[in-house]
Amino acid sequence: MSETSATTETGEPASRPRKSSWKYIGPGVVVAATGVGAGDLVATLIAGSKFGYTLMWAAVIGCVVKISLAEAAGRWHLATGRTLFDGWRSLGPWTTVYFAIYVVVWGFIYGATAMSSSALPIVALFPDGPGLKFWAIVIGLIGLLFVWFNRYAVFEKVMTVLIGIMFVVVMYVAVRVVPDVGASFAGLLPVLPDGSLLYTLGLIGGVGGTITMAAYGYWVNAKGWSNSSWMRVMRLDNRVAYITTGLFVVAMLIVGAELLHASQIALTSGDRGLVDLGKVLEDRFGAGTAKLFLVGFFATSFSSLIGVWHGVSLMFADFVERFRAPVAPQPSESSAASESSAALEEEHAGPAVTARQQRSLPFRAYLLWLTFPPMTLLWLDQPFGLVIAYGVLGAFFMPFLALTLLWLLNSPRTPREWRNGWVSNGMLALSGLLFVVLCVQQVRDLPW
Repeated sequence: MSETSATTETGEPASRPRKSSWKYIGPGVVVAATGVGAGDLVATLIAGSKFGYTLMWAAVIGCVVKISLAEAAGRWHLATGRTLFDGWRSLGPWTTVYFAIYVVVWGFIYGATAMSSSALPIVALFPDGPGLKFWAIVIGLIGLLFVWFNRYAVFEKVMTVLIGIMFVVVMYVAVRVVPDVGASFAGLLPVLPDGSLLYTLGLIGGVGGTITMAAYGYWVNAKGWSNSSWMRVMRLDNRVAYITTGLFVVAMLIVGAELLHASQIALTSGDRGLVDLGKVLEDRFGAGTAKLFLVGFFATSFSSLIGVWHGVSLMFADFVERFRAPVAPQPSESSAASESSAALEEEHAGPAVTARQQRSLPFRAYLLWLTFPPMTLLWLDQPFGLVIAYGVLGAFFMPFLALTLLWLLNSPRTPREWRNGWVSNGMLALSGLLFVVLCVQQVRDLPW
């Protein structure tokens, strides 16, 4: 894609430098809606129910960590004109082996989880209707057809509507429970109550931290942002995404602290905890508030489903395309210093995330993989070996993302002007350490 022919969704030249502007916001909305799932909200609720407002500071730090990680992924795409998997592949064949196993096993189990999570609020809303398996299959097929037949522009608009519903519902419930403003501000002071370490690490590293953070750069490209002239726009977009995520976390902590902590009400772990919360809300505020919350629960789960169906399928399509191509030679220190991002755009012919790729066989094959094989798990307990493999591979992904971005953005693979500064290096190193600790804990907690 040359500078003269490249255009954005607005029909303007993609190479023209842009000031950060709200009118361009989009990929950040998508990554925020996808990254916050029902399980994340339950984990936050439980933290609030156990420790009240004490861990509010952890939610804020978690927001900053995610901003740093997603900014690094977006910066790699825009500064180099290369996709993230292209960068991973340049680090050696071990990245290809890890990603190939991860994306197959993770997709198989996540597909069943996402469909079940989206079906739970519908079953709760219509208890006399069909059961969980029926709705899970219907929702999986709806997600498949939606992503199969729609391009990024439509996908982004639908995700914006879903995150709007999520935001309004979660904020309404948080206001309805009447937050203690003084305790909220006191919770910004770093304190670790007894037994809170794992909950604290989970809040910082868990909410909104999934493979969709790696997909952010692909959505940036799909939006039409293809070179470093969009860097400021991307950074604003990314900050909006994770400030929104932070607001979700704070709101759910408030609900946990005010509605559950004082009353010592315990929720079921996992997505079913939100159904429990719906019952608590019905007892406290009436059926209308409970039903509104279940609608927000559905928006949360379904946005994660279609976000993964779209974003991870893009990553898989890029993986297949790069796997077939020879590894590109890496630039030397001297050549990287002299190359501009515009020259790199010419050299690499732009990112591979295009409408062509969204119609490609690998994209659609992975969509089918996310949808149909996981349906078998709806009738079976998840096989022991798959649970172990899924847990191990998933635990390693966030350290893998943080540490490989640290490597890529400090190497000649990135033009000198867009390499990490000390702030970026510090945040990526700290997030890498955090995710390594969480990884060890997750692996230890697996049902060996």
